[in-house]
Amino acid sequence: MKLKYTFLIAALGLLALSSCNDYLDKTPDTRVYLQNVDQLNKLLVDAYMGNDFACVCELSSDNMVDNTAPDKSGNRYNLSAYDLADNQLFAWEDVTLGTGEDTPYSVWNSCYAAIANANAVLDRAAEFEANMADDNGPLNYTDSLKLQAVKGEALLVRAFHHFILANVFCMPYAGPDKGKEQQGLPYMKECETTVSPMYERGNLADFYANIEADLLAGLPLISDQFHEVSRYHFNRNAANAFACRFYLWCRQYDKAKYYADLALGDNPRVNMNPLWRRSDLYSGEDHVRANSGINNPSIYMSIATYSVFSRRPGDRYGCKDNAASGTFRGPGPTWGSSHPCFQGMIFYSGSTEYGLMFYANWGELFEYTDKLAGIGYVHMMRNEFTVEKCLLERAEAEIFLQQYDEAVADLKMWLDNRDDCVNKSSSTTALTETAIERFYNKPVKNNFEINKPMHIDEVFHSDQYPILPRMEPLLQCVQHFRRIETVHKGDRWFDLKRFGIEIEHRIGTNRIEKLVVGDKRWAIQLPYEVWIAGLEKNERDAKPQEGQPTPNPGENVTQLRD
Repeated sequence: MKLKYTFLIAALGLLALSSCNDYLDKTPDTRVYLQNVDQLNKLLVDAYMGNDFACVCELSSDNMVDNTAPDKSGNRYNLSAYDLADNQLFAWEDVTLGTGEDTPYSVWNSCYAAIANANAVLDRAAEFEANMADDNGPLNYTDSLKLQAVKGEALLVRAFHHFILANVFCMPYAGPDKGKEQQGLPYMKECETTVSPMYERGNLADFYANIEADLLAGLPLISDQFHEVSRYHFNRNAANAFACRFYLWCRQYDKAKYYADLALGDNPRVNMNPLWRRSDLYSGEDHVRANSGINNPSIYMSIATYSVFSRRPGDRYGCKDNAASGTFRGPGPTWGSSHPCFQGMIFYSGSTEYGLMFYANWGELFEYTDKLAGIGYVHMMRNEFTVEKCLLERAEAEIFLQQYDEAVADLKMWLDNRDDCVNKSSSTTALTETAIERFYNKPVKNNFEINKPMHIDEVFHSDQYPILPRMEPLLQCVQHFRRIETVHKGDRWFDLKRFGIEIEHRIGTNRIEKLVVGDKRWAIQLPYEVWIAGLEKNERDAKPQEGQPTPNPGENVTQLRD
């Protein structure tokens, strides 16, 4: 072995002496050496998750049902899941049967890859800042401003992706005190420099403290000046909307409202989604392009992800029965069987009995790599921060702050925008607090399980912000509107967790699984490849699991046929 090593060194020495061979002048791998501020800025284009958590979280939530379970007529359907991992997700089991798109593995890898990019940018930015120069020489005034903006975006990227990881793979946050007793995750602040490093999970309170530190450090640095299309980055509105969401989860409602006000401005109605007023949309593809397109003024930040979630309708799991009634096919405080805005916007695949979809939130955009062969990549756009989402989050904060009139005004603004729709063929009434109380005080069984009991104080107790009787119907309204707004996007799973809304899944012919407050399965299990490599698994209540781990490592993104 020593002889071979010596021979290799000698051969490389001869190559180095050659004047006509420039092989050794080239970088020996594909890594990019970041030389200037513009390159740092461009690297941040890839510092956002490339895979969507929507499928993982929707299958775990009450927005999906099992089509092989008996329905109201007692019928069953012999349907298979699109992916074997779907069966495990729906049953809240550890996922050991899939590592492709739309699995916990892809969510984990995607978020930590984004964090790694952010850390690489922050490391190099610190060097430029220390020297007040990049490899091209001293920084001019514009580059100095751009460097600060780059740092701000990288910090927000790091905070956001850790936030997503916590909401998928951890129990719902119980606050700074009880959070010390909850499992956290590795909070990555530095680039990896060793092979197979070992990490400690820490606790969730410290994890959230790190998110807040990055958020507060990055917010004042964010600028809208240096991106061609700012909605694909953390611009100022998106950063403030994220701050609102973070503090809402932390039950610091005064801060949540403060940042929501900054994001929404004085007249948010003018920038709300114009989708409902479009009369030129004739297909599902038209709807998804209009909803995620560059001309939609309601989008603060949009993320392009790889996902085949939209190909699942017509398979074993779908949005039907109470899942559909709780979203786009059910009644509300001012409308009847379904809101008029969804007329002409609900699509199905195979049979309506298998579930329907709101294509604007679920449709795919196909990127061809070979049009003749019909292959390429399936994209789903995540409108992660929007006017509508921020408005509903502000309404929730206002309710806990006992600013009831302001909360009703925000809820009405959200609803008025949908009432102003071209397909409207049935009447709606005005939204008032009285109308909200009348609808959401109905018994759960008589209301399609829309107003399920909330146990937020059992999840995250707050002496300062208990749920008062007047708050309950208003909070139910916010959760209902958020469920409609974010259907198919996975956000419902986060709301179920943090509000302690208990749900059940009927599986096959005779199995029922229930998730109650405190159940350890609210934290989706870490990917098999992660805990088999040594990272501590999520805790589980003792319960037998079916199936054997069959990891299938490989490419995270596969080319598919259109």
